[in-house]
Amino acid sequence: MTDIHARSASMAGKSPIYLDDLAVGDQFKSGEHAMDEAQITSFAAQFDPQPFHLDDAAARDTLFGGLAASGWHTAAVTMRLQVTSGLPIAGGIIGAGGELSWPRPTRATDVLHVVSEVVQIQPSKSKPDRGMVTVRSETRNQHGDVLQLSTVRIVVPRKPAADGAGA
Repeated sequence: MTDIHARSASMAGKSPIYLDDLAVGDQFKSGEHAMDEAQITSFAAQFDPQPFHLDDAAARDTLFGGLAASGWHTAAVTMRLQVTSGLPIAGGIIGAGGELSWPRPTRATDVLHVVSEVVQIQPSKSKPDRGMVTVRSETRNQHGDVLQLSTVRIVVPRKPAADGAGA
């Protein structure tokens, strides 16, 4: 298993990672994102206008017991963290499906980060320039509480042939 800190440190140079660079067990840790009430209510007003995402007082009488971010907001922040600092996949993070769950609500006081682990690598037989990688990610707050779990399959390119190769 690759050390999580070694991968995080190597991302400072934003070197793209290809299918050939990955191994099952590799872990990646993103930077952080601080949530706040304004972000939560703004996202909710536009994309998920339910009382428990829009108003703390209204949310107190719900199963959340107070203002909670939309799960889709947590997912969007997770994606941004992975794209900007968590998974430096060559060509970008191209999803091919997955599963998502929210075991705990995201609150306005939470500082989020994402820890991802490669759980499966499958080179394509029909398209030798790429493969599918299954990544399990936990979006955690500053206390280490898991707020979102996702297992996704992403398309990852192989390293391009060196100049002049095969010529």
